[in-house]
Amino acid sequence: MNNNSQAKQDREATWNYHQAFSRNLGLVTPQEQEILRTKRVAIAGMGGVGGVHLVTLARLGVGRFTIADPDQFELVNFNRQYGAQVRYLGQNKAEVMAEEARQINPELEITVLTEPISPQNVDAFLQGADVFLDGIDFFAFDTRALLFRRARERGLWAVTAGPIGFSTAWLVFDPKGMSFDQYFAFREGICTLEKVANFLVGLAPRATHLPYTDLSYVDPATGRGPSAGLACQLCAGVAAAEVLKILLARRGIKAVPWYGQFDAYRGILRRGRLLWGVKGPWQAVKRTVLVRRLSRLGLGAR
Repeated sequence: MNNNSQAKQDREATWNYHQAFSRNLGLVTPQEQEILRTKRVAIAGMGGVGGVHLVTLARLGVGRFTIADPDQFELVNFNRQYGAQVRYLGQNKAEVMAEEARQINPELEITVLTEPISPQNVDAFLQGADVFLDGIDFFAFDTRALLFRRARERGLWAVTAGPIGFSTAWLVFDPKGMSFDQYFAFREGICTLEKVANFLVGLAPRATHLPYTDLSYVDPATGRGPSAGLACQLCAGVAAAEVLKILLARRGIKAVPWYGQFDAYRGILRRGRLLWGVKGPWQAVKRTVLVRRLSRLGLGAR
């Protein structure tokens, strides 16, 4: 055994769960901390938001995870993704982030999937999970819909938080409440631009970010759009708070049709309800305007 391996074993031998997360006490009870230790969170995507979700929840003391991401770290990830570092270029995101999480808690039970989520493996991904947390690419609408549908069928709460401009917008889905498809009016046959518009209008109905966002940089075909690391950090904070409430069965969860957006740049918090989701008359107008605006920017109805 070399010196580095021995040093690693020595460090892990001195690691102690209760001491590592003792500063959580006062915000959670000792009994709740033990509950978190036994819970499993399934996080799809280990990029902009997913990687920070994992680290944030690991530092809360959540003891089990299932994570998935087929992609590798690239230079274009460096402005926002936790694992985007020179030493990890070309490496699988899920494998990198699993190791990062183990550096926080070497006792973690973590299952890693490096293939894309599909109808063939979605049940394996969600197996044993207590909650599903969405961290996949913004434009991966079909995969996202599949995950939310299956989570609902399995009786799982689901949380999504999107980095929109210098803000975070988030939604919580109760398996007994309004579904993902109902809220976003997703149906067979709608084009990509309609999905973009529906998702944006439903995720951030008050659109606090629009005054400072240049939509000409949005391209559904390549999955490109304006992004910022600070917004990913905001996402992880609100998502972890919602996940904590779900795992500990605490009060105060406002599920869809409730929505939230906090814009750190403008210092604005918006909370409200879309009783009919994006099918409501005013939201329908917003969707139509947004589709036209994106079309004029040359994105087309791909």
